[in-house]
Amino acid sequence: MNTTDRNPDGIGIQMEHSNLFSPPRYLRNPHMQTILNSQGPRKLRARRILQRLSSRDLILQADDGTRLKAELDVAIGGRSALVVLLHGWEGSSRSAYMVTTTGRLLARGFDVLRVNLRDHGDSHHLNRELFNSTRSPEVASALQDFVDSHDYEHLFVAGFSLGASFALRIAADRGVPLGLDGVIAVCPPVDPARAMDALNQGFFVYERYFFSKWHQSLRRKLECFPDFDYADDLAAARSLDDLNRIFIPKHTIYDNVDDYFAAYALVGDRLSTLALPATLIAAADDPIIPVDDIGRIAANESLRIETYRYGGHCGFLENLSARSWVETRIVDIIEEALRRKPPAACQPVGQLPSADDARAGASDRRRGIVLR
Repeated sequence: MNTTDRNPDGIGIQMEHSNLFSPPRYLRNPHMQTILNSQGPRKLRARRILQRLSSRDLILQADDGTRLKAELDVAIGGRSALVVLLHGWEGSSRSAYMVTTTGRLLARGFDVLRVNLRDHGDSHHLNRELFNSTRSPEVASALQDFVDSHDYEHLFVAGFSLGASFALRIAADRGVPLGLDGVIAVCPPVDPARAMDALNQGFFVYERYFFSKWHQSLRRKLECFPDFDYADDLAAARSLDDLNRIFIPKHTIYDNVDDYFAAYALVGDRLSTLALPATLIAAADDPIIPVDDIGRIAANESLRIETYRYGGHCGFLENLSARSWVETRIVDIIEEALRRKPPAACQPVGQLPSADDARAGASDRRRGIVLR
């Protein structure tokens, strides 16, 4: 399989297409791949999976008091390995792709924590300030709160679209303290400004979809916190550009849209601190995320890039039942990482660890400390 290599000057990344995913001809339209990712047969399959799940509702709390809603599913005969899933913009822990990926991971023995970003998944009431895409530190802190109270030997994060951007930033900024074993990012927006241009200039359905979803989310936030008093601004907005111009200067720390987009871009050296295995999966025909932007990420030995000719935006659907190949790829990457990870040193023969030692060892593993 072809992945990527450094450019000769060592600054960016050269992308080579892989043939590992090749859908039938009738599924090679990028819009079909993108839309069926969360609608139609996949959505129906997700509903059936949700009916079978016994998810535990959780509230994760960050150091700054931020509360994030999450759902935990525990595999039967689990492997002491947790996979955290992060959804895309205006998605949720119950988005079709999140649920079907959860089903695949559970079947392979992995526990799954589906985390809702702030103001997603009916969580608008939990925090006063509005969501914005630079809030990866609060997600990392909330995850730290969770892993500190659970004894998992292995921890992975996988994200889709904007959730993939969050996953990569969390891995770069807090991956070692969290004790992450690996991260998988599916179709992240590498340059958010260019992604917004693609939304505005491409198939109009996508801009209308995200405008409608964000507009609804902002209305819901106003219902929870009426004193924000932005109803007139919201009523006047007619496009994503309008919402960006209105809400970014008023409800983020950024004075303008350009500064805001630059703050969570992945270009240049943003991921230079990655010190754990990371895989970025992208499709050359993605109608929302310009794949060429990936070449502007500075080379990093920890980052593997896999690009595919087909797949649309986070689709990678193999058939009309909307079975997604990327679910299998996520599982394969995780299992490959587990095979490569050296086992922790054994206790001396005849000596069993005390309960305190076991708890301390689990805490060390979560923080990336391994006794050899």
